[in-house]
Amino acid sequence: VQLQESGPGLVKPSQTLSLTCTVSRGSITSLNYYWNWIRQPPGKELEWMGAIDNSGSIYYSTSYADSVKGRFVMTRDYVKSAVYLQMSNLKAEDTAVYSCAADLKFSNDSSAWRYWGQGTQVTVSS
Repeated sequence: VQLQESGPGLVKPSQTLSLTCTVSRGSITSLNYYWNWIRQPPGKELEWMGAIDNSGSIYYSTSYADSVKGRFVMTRDYVKSAVYLQMSNLKAEDTAVYSCAADLKFSNDSSAWRYWGQGTQVTVSS
């Protein structure tokens, strides 16, 4: 399985961000994986944002309840074999490298995930 993130790179505050994690060498319909979104702000540790599975069930990080509550949504598209992260009302503190990762087991521990994308830089600035 190979994962590749893509996104706009630079977005302005209050805008909506849409990121795509494209899955290759495999299909999200045939693989019973958990697809995770993670971000790493500059100078900070990895932050697990949440995961979506093949049934469409979504698992959000409770530690994000205050800072991102209601601002991001994860979805998946079987036809395009892709997983998406959409985040609204962006703020400067959302600047980070955003990555997707996958594994057959659910975990919010990044060391447990087998497959990773390379990550994509998102900068929120006017």
